[in-house]
Amino acid sequence: MSYLVLARKYRPRNFTEMVGQDHVVQALTNALTTQRLHHAYLFTGTRGVGKTTVSRILAKSLNCQGVDGQGGITATPCGVCQACTDIDAGRFVDYTELDAASNRGVDEVQALLEQAVYKPVQGRFKVFMIDEVHMLTGHAFNAMLKTLEEPPEYLKFVLATTDPQKVPVTVLSRCLQFNLRPIAPETIREHLLTVLQAESVAADVPSLRLLARAAHGSMRDALSLADQAISFGAGQIEEATVRQMLGSVDRSYVLRLLEALAKGDGKTVVETSETLRLNGLSAASTLEEMSMVLQRMAVLQLVPGAIDADESDPQAVDVARVAALMPADETQLLYSMCLHGRAELGLAPDEYAALTMVLLRLLAFKPGAGNAPVAEKKTVIDAARVSATVAMRPIAGASSTREPAIENLSVLKEKKALAPVVYAQEAIKKVAVSDQKTDVKTESESESESEPDLVAEQATQPKTLPSPPAGQHLHVVQRPAAPGNPLEFEGNKPLAPVEYAPEAIKIVAIPVRVQADSRAEAAAGQAAAAALVPTEEGAFWHDTVRQLMAQDMITAMVRELALQSQLVARDTDQWLLRVERESLNQPGSRDRLASALQAAGHAVRLVVEIGRVTDSPARRIAALVAERQLAAEKIIFDDPFVQRMMRDFGAKIVPGSINPG
Repeated sequence: MSYLVLARKYRPRNFTEMVGQDHVVQALTNALTTQRLHHAYLFTGTRGVGKTTVSRILAKSLNCQGVDGQGGITATPCGVCQACTDIDAGRFVDYTELDAASNRGVDEVQALLEQAVYKPVQGRFKVFMIDEVHMLTGHAFNAMLKTLEEPPEYLKFVLATTDPQKVPVTVLSRCLQFNLRPIAPETIREHLLTVLQAESVAADVPSLRLLARAAHGSMRDALSLADQAISFGAGQIEEATVRQMLGSVDRSYVLRLLEALAKGDGKTVVETSETLRLNGLSAASTLEEMSMVLQRMAVLQLVPGAIDADESDPQAVDVARVAALMPADETQLLYSMCLHGRAELGLAPDEYAALTMVLLRLLAFKPGAGNAPVAEKKTVIDAARVSATVAMRPIAGASSTREPAIENLSVLKEKKALAPVVYAQEAIKKVAVSDQKTDVKTESESESESEPDLVAEQATQPKTLPSPPAGQHLHVVQRPAAPGNPLEFEGNKPLAPVEYAPEAIKIVAIPVRVQADSRAEAAAGQAAAAALVPTEEGAFWHDTVRQLMAQDMITAMVRELALQSQLVARDTDQWLLRVERESLNQPGSRDRLASALQAAGHAVRLVVEIGRVTDSPARRIAALVAERQLAAEKIIFDDPFVQRMMRDFGAKIVPGSINPG
């Protein structure tokens, strides 16, 4: 007798032998027991999960005659009567299987439906099973609709498909639909162990685990791979031979890569990738295995008690060890990179080079990595040190005493100095004051000398103004400052800072008319920026974060937490930070930021709360960047040649094309 492959030899012959489809088995068993039978069933699911098998078992249940020949409809067919044996052998005259992939036309369907007018020859029911029903043509579907909706009482339809989305809704509405799910790897592994024991084939647990994962939820694929492994291993199934057969990557390589990434060891990462190349191991398989290990590491890190130690997995201890080395946020990042990296392998000329790039990507975010981008070591603050002089003159009817000029008001940009309305700064802690004469530049000065630019008054006498007409805004005259803190210099002359209470100053804007140009568009874009309310604690936190970034002590999510947080209060042993997003408040990032602060000489415990942030390092950096942008645009628009081109030839400055450099 010729050899029968395992997938056919161990095909389930009753509902009890079905594996991994308990929800379908229970529904059909109850329907057969109570004899509440539908006239059409649709089984959907991926390949090798049991669609055709369920159809045959259902046909046997409907036509089983029992051991004594007196049986009826049952959920447990006997398997020995004439009907059961004929259906298993594929020769039962009242059970017809049609492969719609090769018989998809209307003629084939009509030939099948012509048999529906005749009653069963041997059994109680005729059963028409149409496999891959989604392959039928539109005319073929239309030809079967009437019979499918109202078939004879002795006729049952069983449809199977791997793509139910392509089945017309008119067919779906006429069928009772069951979705057969992909089978879990653990279930496949247990079933493989049972089958191989029955076949007297020796197999170790790691090899069965590899076969179960390679099957991707298909029991038929798993049994076919087991057949192949038996032949490849000369009657035995071992992990080494199965890995060689499947081209799978040994988990030791994966653990070596993950440990190197956790330690920031780029040399080991590159060397291991080269070893994979020399051994001919699949790069896609490497990323797949890494994704599985990283998923397990993430669960161990965040829910330590969710996964019990698997005694059958000798590398479970190593996985737990690597999970302890890598921060939880980096585990999540690397998992996402592995998933997306598999799609990039086909785009690269060399898949191993693509694999190396995917792995090295994480090192760019590692603290202290030798290959970290040096561009991050400089902040925007170091690149731009400017001061702004806000020209002021008295309001009509007010005291003739000149109000002092407010120098170096870098926060004015965040209050929309070029927007239609500039609102009052309400929490200014430190303002540098100069009594010298200030510069005033307005485009409408020749038309109306009575229109002031900007007025600063004491909070005891605030003045509130309505929004100005469209096309009007304020001017800020900017001049370069000497290196150092922009809040402490005017030109090259340092100014003594003056301390004010938060309510000590009120800034009120009075609009002036300006010529409509692209500067209004730029001002409108600045109106969407978040308001900055400088505080003394904010200045201290800004300087501290700059120091940590300059020394590469914080990167990735830790740097993001530091930049986006506001220092609300600080004690001798505890600092209170505030962030607006819950996603930034991760225990791992918080602990690593505290460690970096301790290394910088601040041995404190960090407490993070969620709330509105008004003074963070990120906002201060954004303020200086925008200030430089406004200064650069002013230089361009004030250039005589540019003005002449705009006046005589209608030239326009392309928005966003001005770069401060």
